[in-house]
Amino acid sequence: MKELLLNINKAFESKARLGIMSVLMVNEQLDFNSLKELLDLTDGNLASHLKALEEGEYIAVNKQFVGRKPNTTYRATDIGKKAFEAHLHALEMLIKGNR
Repeated sequence: MKELLLNINKAFESKARLGIMSVLMVNEQLDFNSLKELLDLTDGNLASHLKALEEGEYIAVNKQFVGRKPNTTYRATDIGKKAFEAHLHALEMLIKGNR
């Protein structure tokens, strides 16, 4: 059992981070408000989880202005995609191992 838990990535343990990565895996990029709406998170909660994923290099951030309004978009990095796929595989193995 301990072996199966070794590959679980702590960066993706929270419901919010699992949701962020799941959404970014199937969308090339999304802006802050779209993520907030899809995941039903507050500004502060989403921002803190995005910051943690950015620091881990799992997501990339692009800040720009559209007209006069700031627009921040997020995308999963190659490192993030590989790490998240490995995490999902580890969860699958954990589930299969406990049947």
